[in-house]
Amino acid sequence: MIIAGSDSSGGAGIQADIKTVTTLGSFAMTAITAITSQNTTGVKSIVPIKNQEISKQIEFTAKDIKPDAVKIGMLYSKEVINSVLKSLKRIKVKKIILDPVMVAKGGKKLISDEAIQILKKKFLSRVDLITPNIPEAEVLTNTKIKNIQDVIFVGNCLLKLGAKNVLIKGGHLNSNNMQDVFINKKEIVIFKNKKINTKNSHGTGCTLSSAITTYFSCGKTLKKSCEMAIKYVNHSLRTQPNLGKGHGPVNHLNSIQIKKIFR
Repeated sequence: MIIAGSDSSGGAGIQADIKTVTTLGSFAMTAITAITSQNTTGVKSIVPIKNQEISKQIEFTAKDIKPDAVKIGMLYSKEVINSVLKSLKRIKVKKIILDPVMVAKGGKKLISDEAIQILKKKFLSRVDLITPNIPEAEVLTNTKIKNIQDVIFVGNCLLKLGAKNVLIKGGHLNSNNMQDVFINKKEIVIFKNKKINTKNSHGTGCTLSSAITTYFSCGKTLKKSCEMAIKYVNHSLRTQPNLGKGHGPVNHLNSIQIKKIFR
């Protein structure tokens, strides 16, 4: 189940999540938290969904088809966060991945400051993994990140705030290589890949967290799920369709060869 906002341009949000989950061989269900009017150049407007309607989507859907895992994206307000927390307790799902969506690729803010504080106090300890990019990790910890040592330091700060596992995406670091850091209280793993220089990276965060959730729901460990999801996103970037005048989408359908057996 995906709990997130809708992207009318199809590159991020619920639309990217559904494409990712489907491509990787799972079945996607959704609870939409907000409707955005946007394209590759930016976000024009955001219309939040009523809290009770978000809860109905989550609970009524799960009553019929219980999700193996939940991916959470754009939450928008403190009211939405509180509603989602209550619904998650009611459906008793065990595997939860949180992508703390805060700012759109074009710079539009997607969550209130008050909601960020509630996220830190109530949500971090409830999920199995949080997947912030560097600007999001900086906001959550009030710490500036300049290098990989800072990334690891901030990862530990997020653990102290209650997070169980953290994957900090390294795309904003000034480097020729991508260094995504997976960290928990037992280990630190740095996934190193060559950085793909392209303006067409809209929805990479949504895509990555949905891919992680898909692999995790099928029985992979969190570390292995992160490793496989990063590979999927890299291939999606390499084969991007070059659409739009701004930050174009990645190629979610980069592989239709679905491996049905997850070892």
